Amino acid sequence: MVLICCVWPMALMDAKPVDELAERRRRTIIAAAIATFLLVAFFAWELRFWPEERIADKFFSRLQAQDFEGAYAVWMGDPGWKQHPEKYTRYPFGQFYLDWGPSGEWGTINSHKVVQADNPLRGRGSGVIVQVQVNGRPIPVKVWVEKSDKTLSFPPE
Repeated sequence: MVLICCVWPMALMDAKPVDELAERRRRTIIAAAIATFLLVAFFAWELRFWPEERIADKFFSRLQAQDFEGAYAVWMGDPGWKQHPEKYTRYPFGQFYLDWGPSGEWGTINSHKVVQADNPLRGRGSGVIVQVQVNGRPIPVKVWVEKSDKTLSFPPE
């Protein structure tokens, strides 16, 4: 014997009532998730060069404190540079002092402020150009901060 089942269409009166509280909760959760995503994306974009900006700030803070040996250590990314100065013959401390010391292009650094950081090669470069306003001058100093080892150098032209 074959049992045949028929599915009757649901009548309008048989529909479940809409739970407005659950719908409101669902919309609120979706809106909060979208807002959180946008907020995280915004901060990730704004802070994408934060490590490089921090290194540049550290460098200029040392220059401002006239700790030129400490600034050179930041520039080279090597706190123990004095133990092996022969590694840095391409840019020795004497030349660094002439460039960044009181007789250098920027003179004695009394104030500094990181104003901008950018990757001019749009993601293909290995570093970031950080611009720092020194002593309130309108033209900022530009330094290249290497992403991999956080060493500093002069930016490519």
